[in-house]
Amino acid sequence: MLKLDGVDTYYGPSHILKNVSLEVNQGEIVTLLGANAAGKTTTMKTILGLVRPTKGAVSFADQRIDRTPTKEIVSRGLVLVPEARRVFPRMSVMENLQMGAYIRKDTAAIQADLDRVLTLFPRLKERATQLAGTLSGGEQQMLAIGRALMASPRLVCMDEPSMGLSPILVQTVFDTIQRIRDQGVTVFLVEQNAFMALNIADRGYVLQQGRIVLADTAKNLLTNDLVRRAYLGG
Repeated sequence: MLKLDGVDTYYGPSHILKNVSLEVNQGEIVTLLGANAAGKTTTMKTILGLVRPTKGAVSFADQRIDRTPTKEIVSRGLVLVPEARRVFPRMSVMENLQMGAYIRKDTAAIQADLDRVLTLFPRLKERATQLAGTLSGGEQQMLAIGRALMASPRLVCMDEPSMGLSPILVQTVFDTIQRIRDQGVTVFLVEQNAFMALNIADRGYVLQQGRIVLADTAKNLLTNDLVRRAYLGG
């Protein structure tokens, strides 16, 4: 469903991604692990067209998208839940959710998706008229995920969804990711909490200094010595 093939990405003279290749199949949860500055967020930005690769190809549903405008990528069903949530703080919860559907015209389907999101996140229904900037961190993460689902995605990329959350809310977020997959949405997850990510993922990749150094099933990565030393405290 999503494929990166030999991707190199630069920020000016800085070579960030180096021959990165990975795949996400329909119905999977796939996680990308790595330390700070490994290139995880750049991978997400490259997928969404926010940064253009200088080499290699990015494909979604068997069509190349590495030269496609971000708006068109979203309209095809590939959306991002950004790092640090990035909600619109001066807009209400409901307005943020409506912004997630801004490229859509199918009014009845939009309402159905809104009902689905509010069922998935009852707290958002309670806070519908509240300004997003006044929500707690966990509530803002729910809103960021809900806003992405309002685009009616086929695949959701999530960038560090557990960042800054309490352990209880982290568990809630990962439970929600599984429920989203169970509802038919494929998930590509960038996450520093390797233990939680690998416990819900089907497969995983490890990114170090811009290169993929490991690729395996999540079960195998949980017992891999490199992963245990670097990310699991083992």
